[in-house]
Amino acid sequence: MDIEALRRDTPGCANRVHLNNAGAGLLSRQTLAAVVGQLELEAAIGGYEAAEQQRERIDSTYRAIATLLGGRADEVALFDGATRAWQAAFSALRFRPGDRILTGRAEYASNVLAYLQAAARTGAEVVVVPDDASGQLDTAALARLIDGRTRLVGVSHVPTSGGLVNPVAEIGRITRAAGVPFLLDATQSVGQLPVDVAAIGCDLLAGTGRKFLRGPRGTGFLWVDTAALEYLDPAVAELRSAVRDGGRGFAWQPGAQRFETWERSPANILGLNAAVRQALALGPDRIGRRCAALGARLREQLDALPGVSTHDRGRERCAIVTARVAGLAAAEVAAALARKGVNVSVTAPADTRFDAGQRDAHPLVRLSPHYFSTEAELDLAVDAVAGLL
Repeated sequence: MDIEALRRDTPGCANRVHLNNAGAGLLSRQTLAAVVGQLELEAAIGGYEAAEQQRERIDSTYRAIATLLGGRADEVALFDGATRAWQAAFSALRFRPGDRILTGRAEYASNVLAYLQAAARTGAEVVVVPDDASGQLDTAALARLIDGRTRLVGVSHVPTSGGLVNPVAEIGRITRAAGVPFLLDATQSVGQLPVDVAAIGCDLLAGTGRKFLRGPRGTGFLWVDTAALEYLDPAVAELRSAVRDGGRGFAWQPGAQRFETWERSPANILGLNAAVRQALALGPDRIGRRCAALGARLREQLDALPGVSTHDRGRERCAIVTARVAGLAAAEVAAALARKGVNVSVTAPADTRFDAGQRDAHPLVRLSPHYFSTEAELDLAVDAVAGLL
């Protein structure tokens, strides 16, 4: 990669050391131009007319996302965020008393709340699969827990609370063999790791544009295996998702479009399109190697500081690095770094309640570089942390 060219193409690099890509990535000039250009066109000729003029580019977003994930365009649905995409998939499953929902300790809080709501409404049971000794989801335990009552396995590929990369391909092998739907939350992985739905073996995948894909906020997507449509019943039928069948009933739109709603932002979709195409041009494998290397370097540098410890688990780790500074609250550290122009964030115990309850590690400072980050920026951030000791 030509890192300097990528940085020149990223306006935010001139202003901050951005180590908060797990929160929201920095937009490239191409993505920014796609969003602003569509808004200017809407202002000039009208919103409906601008959308019609850009219909082909908007439709090509489905193809770009499908290429990124290794699926087909008709298996992709667009949303205004990953949570909405995930909820559309989860709410299309029907649970009965005694059904079991299996999930991991690192599952995101919004997903867990949806599991608990479904359990309260239907009498289903939420079962937390333990971690193995490395801290990743224990796939042997998962295989033992799956039985005839298991209705869903829902797992976060990369949790919001650390650099763990869960063994999703092995999880997919287990769920496929058992005939159990596998819903993957890829919010933190798409854009920083290669994600191939066929290799993983998931049935449903939800992702966002705003994090490591570097797309605009207010964008998300859902991938749905065509075979899964047979047992999914979308929660809402409306103009985008269904049509009248000529009588008193209706028919779902073919493919994943049945999960969409009619109103959406063409400007954001075109921004997402530009961001996905940039990731494809750079190559997900190259991005993954660069991100993993930066994360490993930052983790090693922080661990070398007296009084600083990192808390990332798993056999495979990514560009998300979580750390604690002895004697200082995570919020104090984040604020001090912000004053030095370094963007980081803080993990919240409520975001991964099962994990927080087990490890008692949070809150932690979360640093998340991306491929456009430089080694000099990591050094600057580490020096800033060292100055707090």
